[in-house]
Amino acid sequence: MSFLPWTTPARIADRYSGDRRVRNLPCSEHFRALAFAQLTLRESLRDIETCLAAHPSKLYHSGFSAPVRRATLARANQRRDWRIQADFTQRLIARALRLYAGEPLAVELADTV
Repeated sequence: MSFLPWTTPARIADRYSGDRRVRNLPCSEHFRALAFAQLTLRESLRDIETCLAAHPSKLYHSGFSAPVRRATLARANQRRDWRIQADFTQRLIARALRLYAGEPLAVELADTV
């Protein structure tokens, strides 16, 4: 996660008012939770919550200000504008394309939806 450009999601969240009237889970932490779920092959909100709560002392160092609850994640998934995650993901894909330009992996990244 330290590789990611964290000023970019803040600008994107500001563009779509993603953190307006949000008390518990800002856009950056929402992305971290979703990235954690994707990278560790979590299948449900309950699974994400359980795995994140397994090591509460490491949450702060992972970028979470508080434990992530299932209801909070569900509410964020439902109410938050999907374009925030889509724009940030497109920025990450563009960055990966530059990094892996000479690798055969670049062909697969170009076709990523």
